[in-house]
Amino acid sequence: MTDEITPDHVLRYLGDVDYPADKEELVAAAERAGAPEAVARSLRAIPPVEYRNRAEVMRSVPVDPGAGRSASRAAEQARTRAPAGVAEHMREPREDG
Repeated sequence: MTDEITPDHVLRYLGDVDYPADKEELVAAAERAGAPEAVARSLRAIPPVEYRNRAEVMRSVPVDPGAGRSASRAAEQARTRAPAGVAEHMREPREDG
């Protein structure tokens, strides 16, 4: 098993989580679901706050920056303005319209 972690890979093990949930609840849910150690380690690395939904978890969990993204999504995220210090792979794409 590789240590490459994608957002979809992490979310696969959080299917039974009732939000809001804190870091410990997320780690426990992943372990109950049989998550590999790399996924549990990624969840242990997130800040100890209460997460309101899966999107908030994904903004906090460290993942492989290029994994699970198409070239167009990577380019769109690179163009998105974000506060200084926000990693390119953690930026939300702009919603046009």
